[in-house]
Amino acid sequence: MYVEKCINNGIAYLRLVEGVYSKNKDGKPTCKKKLIYSIGPLSKFDDGKPDYVQRLKESFKNGSPLIESLKPYCQKNQPLEHYKLEYTEGDPYLIGSPKLYSHILIEQIMKELGLIELFAHYKSIYKIEFDLTGFIRLLVYGRLLNPASKIATVSQNDDYYNPIINNPYEYNVYDSLDFVYKYRKTIFNTINKAMVNKFNRKSDLVFYDVTNFYFEIEDPDDDTEDEKGIRKMGVCKEERKLPIVQMGLFMDNQGFPISIEMFPGNTLDHQTVTAALKSSIDDMKYDRFIFIGDRGMTNYPNLLHLTSLGNGYIVSKSILKSTKKDKEWLTNENGYTYLSEDFKYKSRIIHKKVKDEFGVEHEITEKEVVYWSKKFEARQKHENKSFLDFIEKLKTSPENFRISKSQSKDLKKFLKKDVERIDTGEVIDSNKLKAMLDDEKINAFNSLMGYYKIVTSELNMADTEVIDKYHGLSQIEDQFRIMKGDLNTRPIFVRTKEHINAHLIICYISLLILRIIQYKIKQSDSFKKDDDKYWQEGMTAEKIVKALNKWTIDKMNDEYYRFNNINDTDLSIILKAFDISIPSKLYKPADLKKIKVGIKL
Repeated sequence: MYVEKCINNGIAYLRLVEGVYSKNKDGKPTCKKKLIYSIGPLSKFDDGKPDYVQRLKESFKNGSPLIESLKPYCQKNQPLEHYKLEYTEGDPYLIGSPKLYSHILIEQIMKELGLIELFAHYKSIYKIEFDLTGFIRLLVYGRLLNPASKIATVSQNDDYYNPIINNPYEYNVYDSLDFVYKYRKTIFNTINKAMVNKFNRKSDLVFYDVTNFYFEIEDPDDDTEDEKGIRKMGVCKEERKLPIVQMGLFMDNQGFPISIEMFPGNTLDHQTVTAALKSSIDDMKYDRFIFIGDRGMTNYPNLLHLTSLGNGYIVSKSILKSTKKDKEWLTNENGYTYLSEDFKYKSRIIHKKVKDEFGVEHEITEKEVVYWSKKFEARQKHENKSFLDFIEKLKTSPENFRISKSQSKDLKKFLKKDVERIDTGEVIDSNKLKAMLDDEKINAFNSLMGYYKIVTSELNMADTEVIDKYHGLSQIEDQFRIMKGDLNTRPIFVRTKEHINAHLIICYISLLILRIIQYKIKQSDSFKKDDDKYWQEGMTAEKIVKALNKWTIDKMNDEYYRFNNINDTDLSIILKAFDISIPSKLYKPADLKKIKVGIKL
């Protein structure tokens, strides 16, 4: 039962109704309203305060109605319901067939993001004949709950409580991908507007990083006169010798992804920045923000594009590529402030001349912050241990090693130029390498371990704040891990540029929904904060996906349904975070609808 407002002859009335299950002429299930109690005209009860009807509904639901005459009808005052279910051997309901119910949470989040309304609007104005909204919902549900190929995802249609699409033509899924690609900017802008208005998006910091995804194909795409191929050989993050596509991801300082941009696989990281900014972030018209990126993004045409629009930057720079003079300043103890024996930092203001994307020279002033961390030193030593051990063994026993061309390339930075030998053979005579190793270069390399360099346009920002804000970039690595692991973004099996881009956008929407669930969990009483961690995810994406797959429903007969696994620990945390209450009872279709509309975001 629930309270609703109705209009009769232009006058607003309140009444108590109940959803009653029945079947229509075709034998299909339907739900009709049954009048339980006429409360009276709204004007008789309205206390003049905002949202009276909503407050009345909530009070009735909580068992303490604002209108005294409703008390006998409150759920808390109702006698317990008794169920009498009879089955006969051979009845199909005797064999359980659980259906996913967790998609109702995903759907409500998509509604809050403005996506359901957006897709329905375009379907209407362009008279799209197939169920566009249904196909995109299926793609997002499937990517989150059971990642598969596009056609296999459509075949999951009957895995949900009530099929998402009636009699789908599976190849319309590719038409849906075409739509997502065509209106990708509208999708990003719609989501951004909702994130600003409903989730209080903070955009004073914009993080950016690049990753890539591989394809199970042998040959890269060819270039044509009109267009450059998208699947190209490049530096794969997973060290696979397969064609890849590059993806740049923007993220706000709450850990929510903002947008993505796609580039050919052979595009260098720094070459993506300005194009990605122009394509999405510049159009979102944020107030001044600080761009944060790693050393792969540190390219002054990129940074000048940011500052030309009034924005700032905090980016890291390579220490190994620094000048000898810069390295001497970095390792000199003068000017360092120690926070502890394990951490020190210092900074300086520098002036330099650089060129923008059009080749025009500019004189800029920026702050250079360097720090040394014992933890970072330990990590670098661990990462380089095998190679440095190899060098030591090579110095002491060169006769025991035969060096390939690839190994000689790694050794090159430690070789003396005045005795460097160029050998075109596959194997280099190791006896001739002993004199070539430069101990000074090796010692200098070791002496730089633990140091990190950051440059920023924020001259007045405290050094520790610069360092802290830069460290927020580590959150993007977790986003990439989720996309590659839990969302199975790669390998990518669609082949056209449009479909590849749309696939990544579906993965982006799925990632954002996961992050919203994590955010809600962090805000709930169930979350216990660990202050030793720099960033909290609330619950891992893997646990969320497993828990949502446990939220299923069984049909008992033509009238009743039963929920499964509601007491699962992780699922209980998720439900509580969204204020979803599922008491121990059997449910009618009208009850299920009330659960859906009652989800709090």
